[in-house]
Amino acid sequence: MRQDGARKKTINPSAYNALAYALWRVIWNKDDFERYVRGMLQAHGELLARLDFGMTKRETSGQLVNLLRANEPRYLDATVALMLDIAGMDRFPNLERQIDGAEKVALAEAAVAELRRWTGKQQEIIKEHEAHAAAIAESAKRAQVSRAFSEAHEDLKQRFLVMHGASDKHQRGRDFEGLINELFALYDLEPRASYVLEYEQIDGSFSFDTDHYVLEAKWWAERIGRRELDVFKTNIERKGKNTLGLYVSVNGFTGDALAVYSFSTPFITMDGGDFMAVLEQRIRLDELMSRKKRHASETGHCYLPVSKIFSESE
Repeated sequence: MRQDGARKKTINPSAYNALAYALWRVIWNKDDFERYVRGMLQAHGELLARLDFGMTKRETSGQLVNLLRANEPRYLDATVALMLDIAGMDRFPNLERQIDGAEKVALAEAAVAELRRWTGKQQEIIKEHEAHAAAIAESAKRAQVSRAFSEAHEDLKQRFLVMHGASDKHQRGRDFEGLINELFALYDLEPRASYVLEYEQIDGSFSFDTDHYVLEAKWWAERIGRRELDVFKTNIERKGKNTLGLYVSVNGFTGDALAVYSFSTPFITMDGGDFMAVLEQRIRLDELMSRKKRHASETGHCYLPVSKIFSESE
């Protein structure tokens, strides 16, 4: 439901009156009354700040309803939520505990019945409110997921940057493999940690776009050369028919290695620049993988730097 000047639907003044009366009747003790109102309006601190809970419950109820009605476009959702909550009451424990509880409960039931009659007449507005509330909840959920997704990238990026100053190169390599697995898990690529076969060790594997990928990751001081890529190609060819490969080298690849795999390749490559672009969320990992895979399929070339992807998009 939009909360702007374009909305034409309004709540009937008699429905507001029924709300004020029912709110006064359903709770007897002032402390319980205040807790209820504060709980229902916890998202509207600016509204609560204007209420005087030192007055009688009837006066406070009237004051609240006047504030809701005076700014209906802003508070329509809060008003409908309050109406629906009270209209749905079928027990009044606070009233039942009073000395003349039966009489107070009877008055509350009559007040709720009248409010329920008016909420029945306002179904179009209520349905609009419920759709709006659902949209807000879904939007909030997406925002929360997005924040968590971004925070995970930032955490991985900071760890990646710290690794650049590591003194133990072997430990850094192991940590880098773990970081890659975490990143791939973030994108639901079903990563598998390093494992050993009878004649070879694999840094890991994952699934993407119906294909199975073998992963090799290196953080060497020098660039990866042709010999390492030849070994990787042989390892891939020993696997199943739909197996492809991803070779990650933080410091890149030699020119002759890339030249050999520029016409036909069973693998794609990533370097430190690609990796950093993903961690900085300048491109999604799955989008980068798709672009690299398509490039390899169309040209036979294993290498497509992220800088070229960005330049093609400009």
